[in-house]
Amino acid sequence: MATMTHGAPLREVVDQEQFQDLVLKSHSLIQKILFSIPGVHNSSIYMKTLQLKSPDNTKMVIMATNIGIPEAPVISAVSENCTLETSLSKITEGLHLHRELLNVVLPKLNNNEKMMELSNDVRDLDLLIQRMLKLIQKSTPPAPTYKPVVLRLPGEYDIQVAAHLTLWKLQAFGQDVVKCLRSMDPSDEEEPDS
Repeated sequence: MATMTHGAPLREVVDQEQFQDLVLKSHSLIQKILFSIPGVHNSSIYMKTLQLKSPDNTKMVIMATNIGIPEAPVISAVSENCTLETSLSKITEGLHLHRELLNVVLPKLNNNEKMMELSNDVRDLDLLIQRMLKLIQKSTPPAPTYKPVVLRLPGEYDIQVAAHLTLWKLQAFGQDVVKCLRSMDPSDEEEPDS
């Protein structure tokens, strides 16, 4: 019998136990990433006008475009309309993008140790997600090719804005990853109210 998760068939999963273990490890690591982002922001961004919880962040879309920060893929929870493979592929694509962005701004920042740790955690999460993908793929697909990230950072302000927007976007992407991982975890089913 196929396992159902929030109405989505997980028939593609050959080894349910190993897959669920990877889901739990991934969930734990994305929580660690989300928890560390404010501290990384505080240690790396010294311009007080750049805040993670500012309503002005959405107004910085034009600046992000001018700097060259690409949009992350939109990820959806596993459902009848979004396959497990599609969800996992989009997550790994987005994690790769955010890691590239972190690695571009990292050497340009004075205090970057925490950002280096964050980049390593994003890499580790990407590796876990790739392992999940391998469990569901019947054949080995060609390795994805990613366009290199090139940012236009002529001055210190642009560097600060790029680092800030990268962290802000990673935070939003990470929250979507949490939702997606929950859709893959049958132990996360909501209990009916008594």
